[in-house]
Amino acid sequence: MTAMTKLRLLIVDDEPLIRSGLRNELAKLDGIEIVGECQDGKTAIAAIIGENPDLVLLDVQLGDCTGLDVVREIGPERVPMVIFVTAYDEYAVKAFELNAVDYLLKPFDEDRLRQSVSRAQERWTARKHGSLANQLQSLLSAASATSAAWPERLVVREGERFEFVPVESLDWVESANNYVQLHCGPKTHLMLETLSGLEKKLDPRKFVRIHRGRIVNVTRIRAAHVMINGVYELELHGGLRLATGRQFRDAVQSLMRK
Repeated sequence: MTAMTKLRLLIVDDEPLIRSGLRNELAKLDGIEIVGECQDGKTAIAAIIGENPDLVLLDVQLGDCTGLDVVREIGPERVPMVIFVTAYDEYAVKAFELNAVDYLLKPFDEDRLRQSVSRAQERWTARKHGSLANQLQSLLSAASATSAAWPERLVVREGERFEFVPVESLDWVESANNYVQLHCGPKTHLMLETLSGLEKKLDPRKFVRIHRGRIVNVTRIRAAHVMINGVYELELHGGLRLATGRQFRDAVQSLMRK
């Protein structure tokens, strides 16, 4: 890389705080030019095609699709270098390591970000894009051949502290405008995420949308009480009852057939 040439970088993440953190940390690094930020897959695809960045920091789980969907849409041959950003546990990102595609685990730290970007700069300088395309294609093939990897934890920011909430600890989730309230036994957590966005990130075999404002962990359901007009009340372990929505009747009834 010459002294006058900078690596052009695009940030793609659906969490404003993560995008801000990445931008602030990247500003401390030499040889980097941030060409834009995107919060969803649709705008990311347009930005990658339009801006032609050298490197993309790409969130694995976006609101409207996954990071792998972005790669598929553009095509491994045309996709620039990618560093995946993920809230998955270490074991869940082994697939990315095995395919030689780097990742940042949320919440990232400055050293890890610097290492990832430095590795990308070395690849970019060597112009090993042909090899990178093969690695991305290998990743897509591996992802298609296996079931989706669902996150084992959620990351919730509380002031200057990040709390790791195991997904298995969730009893139920309710919508709170652009946030969701995570109910985990006696504890609750407020997470910056829409209910629909979180629904896409949770394993549908374990979590079911029962109401436009509620998702429930099916392992916490003790009984279903029939109400009127196709509405049920789901009784959870501990005695709490959650009303279902009529438009989610089929989803609730499917639980009774399992």
